[in-house]
Amino acid sequence: MHWWLPDIPLAEKIVRSLVVYVFLLVLFRLMGKREVAQMTVFDLVVLLVLSNVLQNAMIGPDNSVIGGLIGATTIMAINWVVGRAAYSSKWFERAIEGVPTLLVHGGHMVEPNMRRVSISREELLSNLRSQGVFCVDDVRAAVLEPSGKLSVLNIETSRSTAPPR
Repeated sequence: MHWWLPDIPLAEKIVRSLVVYVFLLVLFRLMGKREVAQMTVFDLVVLLVLSNVLQNAMIGPDNSVIGGLIGATTIMAINWVVGRAAYSSKWFERAIEGVPTLLVHGGHMVEPNMRRVSISREELLSNLRSQGVFCVDDVRAAVLEPSGKLSVLNIETSRSTAPPR
């Protein structure tokens, strides 16, 4: 083994990197937006262990500098391609990133949507409180964004910014 030159063929290094990237993309998409945005210490540990396990799948027996650079370049290139494709195609963007989910409408929790994104009443109330809202009745709409962030429109805010009739 040479510390500079790869031990495996270039094509194998690229294919391994692509497979791991696609696997992670699908895995995180299936996990849902809530899971990615609200990581706990446990989630961070799982992510670190996962990255170490998948590193072995990606690099194989190769620990060379060039091999690592090839793997990193492949991942960055495919990430750029996916980003461009998501920008160019609304369908692809929705498939990769997801769509916003309405969790509160007119002061009422939308239970079916909450179940679909696996967010409990307590978690939703906690997220609302972190944004200064202490009563669901005061919420005109709360939307879980594809990024996992909760966007909240208060009834009072929407009234004060509405144009005069």
